[in-house]
Amino acid sequence: MRLALYVTCLVDLMRPSVGFAALRLLESAGCEVVVPEGQTCCGQPAWSAGNRALSADLAKKAIAELEGFDYVVIPSGSCTDQIRNVYPQLFAADAHWGPRSRAIAERTYELTTFLADVLKLPAVPAKFEGSVTYHDSCKGLRGLGIKRQPRELLMKVNGLALKEMSDCEECCGFGGAFSVKFGDVSTRIVDRKCDSIAAAGADAVVGGDLGCLMNIEGRLRRRGDETTRVLHIAEVLAGGGNS
Repeated sequence: MRLALYVTCLVDLMRPSVGFAALRLLESAGCEVVVPEGQTCCGQPAWSAGNRALSADLAKKAIAELEGFDYVVIPSGSCTDQIRNVYPQLFAADAHWGPRSRAIAERTYELTTFLADVLKLPAVPAKFEGSVTYHDSCKGLRGLGIKRQPRELLMKVNGLALKEMSDCEECCGFGGAFSVKFGDVSTRIVDRKCDSIAAAGADAVVGGDLGCLMNIEGRLRRRGDETTRVLHIAEVLAGGGNS
């Protein structure tokens, strides 16, 4: 099985450890993993901003780079949603790019969905001494139906205890440009999320989208919480959560 690991812009620029963790997970499961060197943005920020032309250009670039693989795996629900759900919509009336976009969409999976539902991973190479609570990202949950998969995988981690927070499905307030354009509203939303995290009493909050995690971690630290760890699920599953 030969697959492309689509790292995402945020992971590449802000926390490369997530990409390396995803790579270790997939290789340990027996996959041949390629990280296309020319990969850039999937086009989601341009699409959200209403720039359809730029979004289409970036989508064409991504499709051309990724369509030669058995699967495309992404450690991000938002980027996966863009390829799976938006690309076919973007090229619905295009006789050339329409079929190509639908073909790549069918072979593209968010990391935990690929591990749990495609590979049906029986175990993970990880140990975590402590408790975690899980934040469900909006795009992953509502766009891709990701809910069960990350929890199933976390429960395979030796030593880990899962403590569910209240309102775990509630938005963290990030929303890309939303947090910049509507900072006051975003802050009130993320404060609600931080209250839920604190009430759960876990050692770490875990999620599948780095944008959400950066937003949550930034607010936790500004509120004075210097102890609650904020981890991408790939880092926990690959065994780097206690480092």
